[in-house]
Amino acid sequence: MNSDSVRPAVTELRLSAFKTHRGVTLPLGPLTLLSGGSGSGKSSALQAYAILARLGSGESLARALEEVAGGPSACVPAGARPDGQGRRGFRIGCTVDGPAGPVGLDLAIQAEPELRIVGERLTGCGETLLTTALTDPTRPAVQAAWHTAGASPVTRAPLPDDRLGTSLLPLRVAGKTAGQRLVLAAAEQVVVALRSAFVCDPRPEVMRAVGTGGAEGGCGGDGGGPAGRGAGTGAGVRRSGRGGAPGGAAGKAPGKPGGSGGVGAAGAWGARGRRGSAGSGEAGGWGNGAQEQRDEGRLRSACDNLPTVLARTSRECARRHAVLVAAVREACAGPVEGLYTVPLRPGGAGAAVAGAVVGRGDGPGGGSSGAQAVPGAGGAEGVRAVLDRGELGELPVEQLGDGELRFLALALVLLTGPDVLAMDPVGEVPSAHQQMTVLADGMDRCMDLRQARELVSLAVRMTERGHVRLLGTVRDPSVADGLPGVQVLHLGA
Repeated sequence: MNSDSVRPAVTELRLSAFKTHRGVTLPLGPLTLLSGGSGSGKSSALQAYAILARLGSGESLARALEEVAGGPSACVPAGARPDGQGRRGFRIGCTVDGPAGPVGLDLAIQAEPELRIVGERLTGCGETLLTTALTDPTRPAVQAAWHTAGASPVTRAPLPDDRLGTSLLPLRVAGKTAGQRLVLAAAEQVVVALRSAFVCDPRPEVMRAVGTGGAEGGCGGDGGGPAGRGAGTGAGVRRSGRGGAPGGAAGKAPGKPGGSGGVGAAGAWGARGRRGSAGSGEAGGWGNGAQEQRDEGRLRSACDNLPTVLARTSRECARRHAVLVAAVREACAGPVEGLYTVPLRPGGAGAAVAGAVVGRGDGPGGGSSGAQAVPGAGGAEGVRAVLDRGELGELPVEQLGDGELRFLALALVLLTGPDVLAMDPVGEVPSAHQQMTVLADGMDRCMDLRQARELVSLAVRMTERGHVRLLGTVRDPSVADGLPGVQVLHLGA
Protein backbone atom coordinates (compact mmCIF):
# COMPACT_ATOMS: atom_id res chain seq x y z
CA MET A 1 0.00 0.00 0.00
CA ASN A 2 1.17 3.54 -0.74
CA SER A 3 0.50 5.52 2.40
CA ASP A 4 2.33 8.53 0.94
CA SER A 5 -0.36 9.05 -1.69
CA VAL A 6 -2.12 12.41 -1.52
CA ARG A 7 -5.18 10.94 -3.23
CA PRO A 8 -7.28 8.72 -0.97
CA ALA A 9 -8.32 5.47 -2.65
CA VAL A 10 -10.05 2.25 -1.67
CA THR A 11 -7.30 -0.37 -1.80
CA GLU A 12 -9.18 -3.29 -0.29
CA LEU A 13 -12.80 -4.42 -0.35
CA ARG A 14 -14.00 -6.81 2.35
CA LEU A 15 -17.06 -9.01 1.85
CA SER A 16 -17.19 -10.63 5.26
CA ALA A 17 -20.75 -11.84 4.78
CA PHE A 18 -22.48 -10.49 1.69
CA LYS A 19 -24.69 -12.48 -0.71
CA THR A 20 -22.58 -15.40 -1.97
CA HIS A 21 -19.39 -14.09 -0.35
CA ARG A 22 -18.08 -15.09 3.05
CA GLY A 23 -14.72 -13.99 4.40
CA VAL A 24 -13.61 -12.59 1.02
CA THR A 25 -10.99 -9.85 0.79
CA LEU A 26 -10.30 -8.26 -2.60
CA PRO A 27 -7.10 -6.19 -3.03
CA LEU A 28 -7.82 -3.29 -5.38
CA GLY A 29 -5.20 -1.66 -7.56
CA PRO A 30 -5.53 1.31 -9.91
CA LEU A 31 -7.05 -1.03 -12.53
CA THR A 32 -8.70 -4.17 -11.20
CA LEU A 33 -10.88 -6.55 -13.19
CA LEU A 34 -13.01 -9.25 -11.59
CA SER A 35 -13.58 -12.36 -13.66
CA GLY A 36 -15.45 -15.59 -13.08
CA GLY A 37 -18.41 -17.58 -14.24
CA SER A 38 -22.04 -16.63 -13.85
CA GLY A 39 -22.98 -16.58 -10.17
CA SER A 40 -19.39 -16.18 -8.97
CA GLY A 41 -20.23 -12.87 -7.30
CA LYS A 42 -18.57 -10.37 -9.65
CA SER A 43 -21.53 -8.00 -9.74
CA SER A 44 -22.16 -8.48 -6.03
CA ALA A 45 -18.67 -7.22 -5.23
CA LEU A 46 -19.27 -4.02 -7.19
CA GLN A 47 -22.66 -3.69 -5.53
CA ALA A 48 -21.05 -3.81 -2.08
CA TYR A 49 -18.59 -1.09 -3.13
CA ALA A 50 -21.48 1.03 -4.45
CA ILE A 51 -23.36 0.66 -1.14
CA LEU A 52 -20.31 1.87 0.77
CA ALA A 53 -19.89 4.76 -1.65
CA ARG A 54 -23.46 5.92 -1.29
CA LEU A 55 -23.28 5.72 2.49
CA GLY A 56 -20.04 7.71 2.33
CA SER A 57 -21.92 10.36 0.36
CA GLY A 58 -24.28 10.85 3.29
CA GLU A 59 -27.23 8.92 1.90
CA SER A 60 -29.53 7.01 4.19
CA LEU A 61 -29.10 3.26 4.44
CA ALA A 62 -32.47 2.67 2.75
CA ARG A 63 -31.49 4.81 -0.21
CA ALA A 64 -28.05 3.25 -0.45
CA LEU A 65 -29.72 -0.15 -0.87
CA GLU A 66 -32.58 0.88 -3.13
CA GLU A 67 -30.82 -0.35 -6.28
CA VAL A 68 -30.43 -3.87 -4.88
CA ALA A 69 -32.81 -6.29 -6.59
CA GLY A 70 -34.78 -8.05 -3.89
CA GLY A 71 -34.12 -5.36 -1.31
CA PRO A 72 -31.86 -5.51 1.75
CA SER A 73 -32.76 -9.14 2.47
CA ALA A 74 -31.10 -10.12 -0.82
CA CYS A 75 -27.76 -9.00 0.65
CA VAL A 76 -27.94 -11.52 3.49
CA PRO A 77 -25.73 -14.57 2.82
CA ALA A 78 -27.64 -17.62 1.67
CA GLY A 79 -28.39 -19.97 4.53
CA ALA A 80 -27.89 -17.34 7.22
CA ARG A 81 -30.23 -18.12 10.08
CA PRO A 82 -31.91 -15.46 12.23
CA ASP A 83 -30.93 -15.05 15.87
CA GLY A 84 -33.30 -15.36 18.80
CA GLN A 85 -34.85 -11.96 17.97
CA GLY A 86 -35.35 -12.87 14.30
CA ARG A 87 -32.50 -10.65 13.11
CA ARG A 88 -30.42 -11.29 10.00
CA GLY A 89 -27.90 -9.10 8.26
CA PHE A 90 -24.66 -8.76 6.32
CA ARG A 91 -21.17 -7.34 6.80
CA ILE A 92 -19.01 -5.36 4.37
CA GLY A 93 -15.98 -3.11 4.69
CA CYS A 94 -12.99 -1.54 3.00
CA THR A 95 -9.52 -0.14 3.53
CA VAL A 96 -8.74 3.36 2.28
CA ASP A 97 -5.14 4.36 1.71
CA GLY A 98 -3.99 7.98 1.72
CA PRO A 99 -2.19 10.69 3.71
CA ALA A 100 -3.43 9.28 7.03
CA GLY A 101 -2.11 5.81 6.16
CA PRO A 102 -4.32 2.74 5.76
CA VAL A 103 -7.72 3.32 7.38
CA GLY A 104 -10.18 0.46 7.82
CA LEU A 105 -13.97 0.77 7.79
CA ASP A 106 -16.21 -2.19 8.63
CA LEU A 107 -20.00 -2.27 8.88
CA ALA A 108 -22.51 -4.71 10.31
CA ILE A 109 -25.92 -4.06 8.77
CA GLN A 110 -29.16 -5.57 10.00
CA ALA A 111 -31.52 -6.32 7.11
CA GLU A 112 -34.34 -8.01 9.04
CA PRO A 113 -36.68 -7.27 10.70
CA GLU A 114 -35.62 -3.61 10.56
CA LEU A 115 -32.98 -2.07 8.32
CA ARG A 116 -30.26 -0.39 10.37
CA ILE A 117 -26.50 -0.14 10.85
CA VAL A 118 -25.93 -2.03 14.09
CA GLY A 119 -22.15 -1.81 14.18
CA GLU A 120 -19.42 0.37 12.64
CA ARG A 121 -15.69 0.30 13.23
CA LEU A 122 -13.10 2.79 11.97
CA THR A 123 -9.44 1.95 12.56
CA GLY A 124 -6.12 3.56 11.68
CA CYS A 125 -2.61 4.21 12.98
CA GLY A 126 -2.97 1.28 15.34
CA GLU A 127 -6.00 2.86 17.04
CA THR A 128 -9.70 2.15 17.09
CA LEU A 129 -10.97 5.55 16.02
CA LEU A 130 -14.73 4.94 16.05
CA THR A 131 -17.03 2.16 17.17
CA THR A 132 -20.81 2.05 17.23
CA ALA A 133 -23.13 -0.51 18.76
CA LEU A 134 -26.87 -1.01 19.02
CA THR A 135 -27.68 -0.84 22.73
CA ASP A 136 -31.43 -0.17 22.64
CA PRO A 137 -33.34 -1.83 19.77
CA THR A 138 -36.37 0.38 20.47
CA ARG A 139 -34.50 3.57 19.51
CA PRO A 140 -33.37 4.56 15.97
CA ALA A 141 -29.84 5.23 17.21
CA VAL A 142 -26.58 3.53 18.04
CA GLN A 143 -24.14 4.35 20.80
CA ALA A 144 -20.91 5.74 19.31
CA ALA A 145 -17.49 6.09 20.92
CA TRP A 146 -14.64 7.88 19.16
CA HIS A 147 -10.98 8.29 20.00
CA THR A 148 -10.09 11.45 21.94
CA ALA A 149 -6.73 10.86 23.67
CA GLY A 150 -7.40 13.81 25.94
CA ALA A 151 -8.62 14.02 29.51
CA SER A 152 -11.01 11.26 28.54
CA PRO A 153 -9.75 8.50 26.21
CA VAL A 154 -13.05 8.37 24.25
CA THR A 155 -16.14 10.48 23.71
CA ARG A 156 -19.53 8.82 23.67
CA ALA A 157 -22.71 10.05 21.99
CA PRO A 158 -25.67 8.62 20.07
CA LEU A 159 -25.70 8.64 16.27
CA PRO A 160 -28.56 7.77 13.88
CA ASP A 161 -28.68 4.10 12.91
CA ASP A 162 -29.44 4.78 9.25
CA ARG A 163 -26.33 6.82 8.41
CA LEU A 164 -22.62 6.13 8.17
CA GLY A 165 -21.20 7.42 11.43
CA THR A 166 -17.83 8.13 9.82
CA SER A 167 -19.39 10.76 7.53
CA LEU A 168 -21.00 12.47 10.53
CA LEU A 169 -17.85 12.79 12.65
CA PRO A 170 -16.88 16.30 11.41
CA LEU A 171 -20.16 17.54 12.89
CA ARG A 172 -19.33 16.02 16.28
CA VAL A 173 -15.54 16.06 16.72
CA ALA A 174 -13.97 19.34 17.78
CA GLY A 175 -10.42 18.56 16.65
CA LYS A 176 -8.82 20.05 19.76
CA THR A 177 -6.63 17.07 20.71
CA ALA A 178 -4.18 15.05 18.65
CA GLY A 179 -6.51 12.07 18.95
CA GLN A 180 -9.47 14.05 17.65
CA ARG A 181 -7.44 15.38 14.74
CA LEU A 182 -6.43 11.82 13.87
CA VAL A 183 -10.11 10.81 13.87
CA LEU A 184 -11.00 13.71 11.57
CA ALA A 185 -8.13 12.98 9.17
CA ALA A 186 -9.07 9.31 8.93
CA ALA A 187 -12.77 10.07 8.48
CA GLU A 188 -12.06 12.64 5.78
CA GLN A 189 -9.83 10.20 3.94
CA VAL A 190 -12.55 7.54 3.90
CA VAL A 191 -15.30 9.92 2.84
CA VAL A 192 -13.21 11.48 0.06
CA ALA A 193 -12.39 8.06 -1.38
CA LEU A 194 -15.95 6.72 -1.18
CA ARG A 195 -17.53 9.84 -2.63
CA SER A 196 -15.14 9.72 -5.58
CA ALA A 197 -16.87 6.64 -7.02
CA PHE A 198 -18.96 6.70 -10.20
CA VAL A 199 -21.13 3.73 -11.11
CA CYS A 200 -21.24 3.43 -14.89
CA ASP A 201 -23.55 1.00 -16.69
CA PRO A 202 -24.31 2.28 -20.20
CA ARG A 203 -27.70 1.05 -21.42
CA PRO A 204 -27.88 0.96 -25.24
CA GLU A 205 -31.68 0.73 -25.18
CA VAL A 206 -32.11 4.02 -23.32
CA MET A 207 -29.25 5.65 -25.21
CA ARG A 208 -31.09 4.90 -28.43
CA ALA A 209 -34.35 6.23 -27.04
CA VAL A 210 -32.76 9.67 -26.80
CA GLY A 211 -32.10 9.83 -30.51
CA THR A 212 -35.12 7.96 -31.85
CA GLY A 213 -37.87 8.66 -29.36
CA GLY A 214 -38.36 4.97 -28.59
CA ALA A 215 -36.39 2.31 -26.78
CA GLU A 216 -34.91 -0.71 -28.44
CA GLY A 217 -33.79 -3.94 -26.85
CA GLY A 218 -30.35 -3.87 -25.31
CA CYS A 219 -27.77 -6.54 -25.11
CA GLY A 220 -28.81 -7.54 -21.61
CA GLY A 221 -26.76 -7.62 -18.47
CA ASP A 222 -25.08 -9.96 -16.12
CA GLY A 223 -27.73 -9.26 -13.50
CA GLY A 224 -27.48 -7.91 -10.02
CA GLY A 225 -25.03 -5.15 -10.81
CA PRO A 226 -24.95 -1.73 -9.19
CA ALA A 227 -26.81 -0.06 -12.03
CA GLY A 228 -28.82 3.06 -11.81
CA ARG A 229 -26.88 6.12 -10.74
CA GLY A 230 -23.58 7.57 -9.69
CA ALA A 231 -22.70 6.50 -6.23
CA GLY A 232 -22.64 9.94 -4.74
CA THR A 233 -25.93 11.56 -5.62
CA GLY A 234 -28.58 13.40 -3.80
CA ALA A 235 -27.69 13.60 -0.14
CA GLY A 236 -25.47 16.13 1.50
CA VAL A 237 -25.18 19.88 1.93
CA ARG A 238 -22.92 22.62 0.70
CA ARG A 239 -21.41 24.90 3.28
CA SER A 240 -23.65 27.64 1.92
CA GLY A 241 -26.60 25.58 3.06
CA ARG A 242 -27.83 24.74 -0.43
CA GLY A 243 -28.90 21.12 -0.80
CA GLY A 244 -29.35 19.06 -3.89
CA ALA A 245 -27.34 16.92 -6.20
CA PRO A 246 -28.28 15.31 -9.46
CA GLY A 247 -30.12 12.06 -9.29
CA GLY A 248 -29.64 8.93 -11.31
CA ALA A 249 -30.46 8.00 -14.84
CA ALA A 250 -34.12 8.72 -14.38
CA GLY A 251 -33.88 12.22 -12.93
CA LYS A 252 -32.78 14.33 -10.01
CA ALA A 253 -33.25 13.97 -6.30
CA PRO A 254 -33.18 16.95 -3.96
CA GLY A 255 -30.63 17.05 -1.21
CA LYS A 256 -31.64 17.01 2.40
CA PRO A 257 -30.73 19.89 4.66
CA GLY A 258 -28.06 19.22 7.21
CA GLY A 259 -28.77 19.74 10.85
CA SER A 260 -28.76 18.23 14.25
CA GLY A 261 -27.08 14.87 14.33
CA GLY A 262 -25.93 15.31 10.73
CA VAL A 263 -29.01 13.73 9.17
CA GLY A 264 -28.76 14.28 5.45
CA ALA A 265 -25.23 15.56 5.72
CA ALA A 266 -22.23 14.11 3.99
CA GLY A 267 -19.94 15.37 6.68
CA ALA A 268 -18.48 18.84 6.98
CA TRP A 269 -16.93 18.55 3.53
CA GLY A 270 -20.21 19.38 1.78
CA ALA A 271 -21.71 17.95 -1.39
CA ARG A 272 -20.86 18.26 -5.05
CA GLY A 273 -19.12 21.60 -4.52
CA ARG A 274 -17.78 22.16 -8.00
CA ARG A 275 -15.26 24.95 -7.82
CA GLY A 276 -15.88 27.92 -10.02
CA SER A 277 -16.33 31.66 -9.92
CA ALA A 278 -16.28 33.05 -6.43
CA GLY A 279 -19.40 34.52 -4.93
CA SER A 280 -21.76 33.01 -7.48
CA GLY A 281 -23.57 30.86 -4.94
CA GLU A 282 -23.36 28.02 -7.46
CA ALA A 283 -19.96 26.45 -7.97
CA GLY A 284 -18.66 26.03 -11.46
CA GLY A 285 -20.03 29.37 -12.65
CA TRP A 286 -23.56 28.17 -13.31
CA GLY A 287 -26.44 30.36 -12.20
CA ASN A 288 -29.56 29.14 -10.46
CA GLY A 289 -31.57 29.35 -13.66
CA ALA A 290 -29.17 26.94 -15.37
CA GLN A 291 -29.54 24.14 -12.79
CA GLU A 292 -31.37 21.81 -15.17
CA GLN A 293 -28.99 22.52 -18.03
CA ARG A 294 -25.99 21.94 -15.76
CA ASP A 295 -27.33 18.62 -14.56
CA GLU A 296 -28.13 17.57 -18.11
CA GLY A 297 -24.54 18.34 -19.07
CA ARG A 298 -23.22 15.82 -16.52
CA LEU A 299 -23.18 12.21 -17.68
CA ARG A 300 -25.56 9.92 -15.84
CA SER A 301 -24.90 6.32 -14.97
CA ALA A 302 -26.95 4.85 -17.83
CA CYS A 303 -25.37 7.39 -20.24
CA ASP A 304 -28.81 8.25 -21.63
CA ASN A 305 -27.77 11.91 -21.96
CA LEU A 306 -24.59 11.08 -23.89
CA PRO A 307 -25.23 13.49 -26.83
CA THR A 308 -25.53 16.56 -24.61
CA VAL A 309 -22.40 15.61 -22.68
CA LEU A 310 -20.48 15.03 -25.92
CA ALA A 311 -21.50 18.51 -27.09
CA ARG A 312 -20.05 19.93 -23.90
CA THR A 313 -16.84 17.90 -23.72
CA SER A 314 -15.95 18.41 -27.39
CA ARG A 315 -16.18 22.15 -26.84
CA GLU A 316 -14.29 22.24 -23.54
CA CYS A 317 -11.30 20.04 -24.44
CA ALA A 318 -10.51 19.37 -28.10
CA ARG A 319 -7.44 17.34 -27.19
CA ARG A 320 -9.31 14.78 -25.11
CA HIS A 321 -12.07 14.69 -27.68
CA ALA A 322 -9.46 13.79 -30.28
CA VAL A 323 -8.32 10.90 -28.07
CA LEU A 324 -11.94 9.77 -27.80
CA VAL A 325 -12.37 9.87 -31.57
CA ALA A 326 -9.17 7.86 -32.04
CA ALA A 327 -10.40 5.22 -29.59
CA VAL A 328 -13.82 5.01 -31.23
CA ARG A 329 -12.11 4.65 -34.60
CA GLU A 330 -10.35 1.52 -33.34
CA ALA A 331 -13.50 0.03 -31.86
CA CYS A 332 -16.06 0.71 -34.59
CA ALA A 333 -16.53 -1.12 -37.86
CA GLY A 334 -15.95 1.14 -40.84
CA PRO A 335 -14.22 4.51 -41.10
CA VAL A 336 -14.54 7.14 -38.35
CA GLU A 337 -13.24 10.62 -39.14
CA GLY A 338 -15.05 12.62 -36.50
CA LEU A 339 -17.62 12.65 -33.74
CA TYR A 340 -19.88 15.63 -33.20
CA THR A 341 -23.40 16.71 -32.34
CA VAL A 342 -26.15 18.27 -34.40
CA PRO A 343 -29.54 19.69 -33.41
CA LEU A 344 -32.13 16.99 -33.12
CA ARG A 345 -35.03 17.91 -35.39
CA PRO A 346 -38.19 16.00 -36.20
CA GLY A 347 -37.67 13.75 -39.19
CA GLY A 348 -33.93 13.29 -39.06
CA ALA A 349 -30.54 14.57 -38.07
CA GLY A 350 -29.76 16.64 -41.15
CA ALA A 351 -28.78 19.96 -39.61
CA ALA A 352 -25.88 22.26 -39.04
CA VAL A 353 -23.15 20.98 -36.80
CA ALA A 354 -23.59 22.03 -33.19
CA GLY A 355 -20.49 20.34 -31.81
CA ALA A 356 -16.79 20.34 -32.46
CA VAL A 357 -15.69 18.16 -35.36
CA VAL A 358 -12.42 16.39 -34.70
CA GLY A 359 -10.82 14.53 -37.56
CA ARG A 360 -7.62 12.71 -38.39
CA GLY A 361 -5.19 15.58 -37.80
CA ASP A 362 -1.54 14.89 -37.12
CA GLY A 363 -1.55 16.46 -33.64
CA PRO A 364 -3.47 15.43 -30.55
CA GLY A 365 -6.19 17.92 -31.40
CA GLY A 366 -6.19 17.08 -35.10
CA GLY A 367 -9.11 18.07 -37.26
CA SER A 368 -11.25 21.15 -36.88
CA SER A 369 -13.01 22.32 -33.77
CA GLY A 370 -15.28 25.21 -32.99
CA ALA A 371 -17.52 26.57 -30.30
CA GLN A 372 -21.06 25.36 -30.26
CA ALA A 373 -24.19 25.97 -28.27
CA VAL A 374 -26.56 23.28 -27.15
CA PRO A 375 -29.98 24.20 -28.54
CA GLY A 376 -32.85 25.00 -26.25
CA ALA A 377 -32.67 24.86 -22.49
CA GLY A 378 -30.35 21.91 -22.44
CA GLY A 379 -31.40 18.30 -22.30
CA ALA A 380 -30.49 15.19 -24.21
CA GLU A 381 -33.49 15.68 -26.50
CA GLY A 382 -31.89 18.83 -27.97
CA VAL A 383 -28.94 17.28 -29.80
CA ARG A 384 -27.99 14.08 -31.54
CA ALA A 385 -24.50 12.56 -31.59
CA VAL A 386 -23.19 11.71 -35.05
CA LEU A 387 -20.18 9.85 -36.43
CA ASP A 388 -18.49 11.31 -39.49
CA ARG A 389 -17.87 8.33 -41.80
CA GLY A 390 -16.05 10.33 -44.44
CA GLU A 391 -17.27 9.37 -47.90
CA LEU A 392 -19.95 7.17 -46.32
CA GLY A 393 -21.60 10.21 -44.75
CA GLU A 394 -22.96 10.72 -41.24
CA LEU A 395 -24.17 7.98 -38.93
CA PRO A 396 -26.22 8.79 -35.80
CA VAL A 397 -24.59 6.99 -32.88
CA GLU A 398 -27.89 5.37 -31.88
CA GLN A 399 -27.51 3.25 -35.02
CA LEU A 400 -24.27 1.76 -33.72
CA GLY A 401 -24.23 -1.75 -32.33
CA ASP A 402 -24.66 -2.37 -28.62
CA GLY A 403 -20.95 -3.01 -28.10
CA GLU A 404 -19.97 0.13 -30.00
CA LEU A 405 -22.39 2.25 -27.97
CA ARG A 406 -21.13 0.87 -24.68
CA PHE A 407 -17.53 1.38 -25.79
CA LEU A 408 -18.22 5.01 -26.68
CA ALA A 409 -19.86 5.72 -23.33
CA LEU A 410 -17.23 3.98 -21.19
CA ALA A 411 -14.39 5.60 -23.13
CA LEU A 412 -15.96 9.02 -22.54
CA VAL A 413 -16.17 8.32 -18.80
CA LEU A 414 -12.49 7.32 -18.63
CA LEU A 415 -11.46 10.48 -20.48
CA THR A 416 -13.46 12.90 -18.34
CA GLY A 417 -13.64 13.70 -14.63
CA PRO A 418 -16.04 14.36 -11.76
CA ASP A 419 -17.17 17.73 -13.15
CA VAL A 420 -18.58 15.95 -16.22
CA LEU A 421 -20.17 13.01 -14.37
CA ALA A 422 -23.30 12.88 -12.22
CA MET A 423 -21.39 12.13 -9.04
CA ASP A 424 -20.79 13.82 -5.70
CA PRO A 425 -17.11 14.46 -4.97
CA VAL A 426 -16.08 16.44 -1.91
CA GLY A 427 -16.07 20.06 -2.99
CA GLU A 428 -13.88 21.42 -0.22
CA VAL A 429 -10.99 19.08 -1.06
CA PRO A 430 -8.92 20.14 -4.13
CA SER A 431 -9.41 17.91 -7.14
CA ALA A 432 -5.65 17.26 -7.19
CA HIS A 433 -6.15 15.44 -3.87
CA GLN A 434 -8.97 13.26 -5.16
CA GLN A 435 -8.96 10.20 -7.37
CA MET A 436 -12.10 9.15 -9.21
CA THR A 437 -12.99 5.45 -9.19
CA VAL A 438 -15.16 4.11 -12.00
CA LEU A 439 -17.26 1.04 -11.18
CA ALA A 440 -18.06 -0.74 -14.46
CA ASP A 441 -20.08 -3.93 -14.17
CA GLY A 442 -19.97 -6.07 -17.30
CA MET A 443 -17.23 -3.94 -18.79
CA ASP A 444 -16.89 -6.21 -21.83
CA ARG A 445 -20.64 -6.82 -22.17
CA CYS A 446 -21.80 -6.84 -25.82
CA MET A 447 -18.23 -6.25 -27.04
CA ASP A 448 -16.02 -8.51 -29.10
CA LEU A 449 -12.49 -9.23 -27.92
CA ARG A 450 -10.97 -6.48 -30.06
CA GLN A 451 -13.28 -3.81 -28.64
CA ALA A 452 -12.84 -4.99 -25.06
CA ARG A 453 -9.04 -4.99 -25.34
CA GLU A 454 -9.08 -1.49 -26.82
CA LEU A 455 -11.21 -0.29 -23.91
CA VAL A 456 -8.93 -1.90 -21.32
CA SER A 457 -5.90 -0.42 -23.12
CA LEU A 458 -7.48 3.03 -22.84
CA ALA A 459 -8.13 2.38 -19.14
CA VAL A 460 -4.46 1.45 -18.68
CA ARG A 461 -3.36 4.76 -20.19
CA MET A 462 -5.76 6.80 -18.07
CA THR A 463 -5.09 5.04 -14.75
CA GLU A 464 -1.35 5.49 -15.24
CA ARG A 465 -1.91 9.23 -14.87
CA GLY A 466 -3.14 8.73 -11.32
CA HIS A 467 -6.40 10.67 -11.51
CA VAL A 468 -8.74 7.76 -12.20
CA ARG A 469 -9.07 4.19 -10.97
CA LEU A 470 -11.22 1.42 -12.39
CA LEU A 471 -12.93 -1.58 -10.84
CA GLY A 472 -14.73 -3.61 -13.48
CA THR A 473 -16.08 -7.06 -14.15
CA VAL A 474 -15.41 -9.08 -17.29
CA ARG A 475 -16.53 -12.44 -18.57
CA ASP A 476 -13.34 -13.07 -20.51
CA PRO A 477 -10.15 -12.33 -18.55
CA SER A 478 -8.08 -12.63 -21.73
CA VAL A 479 -9.03 -9.02 -22.54
CA ALA A 480 -6.18 -8.04 -20.20
CA ASP A 481 -3.57 -10.50 -21.49
CA GLY A 482 -0.24 -8.77 -22.02
CA LEU A 483 -1.46 -5.36 -20.82
CA PRO A 484 0.65 -3.76 -18.08
CA GLY A 485 -0.81 -2.58 -14.81
CA VAL A 486 -3.99 -4.67 -14.94
CA GLN A 487 -4.84 -6.79 -11.92
CA VAL A 488 -7.28 -9.63 -12.67
CA LEU A 489 -8.96 -11.36 -9.72
CA HIS A 490 -10.68 -14.66 -10.47
CA LEU A 491 -13.75 -15.23 -8.32
CA GLY A 492 -15.34 -18.58 -7.66
CA ALA A 493 -12.12 -20.47 -8.40
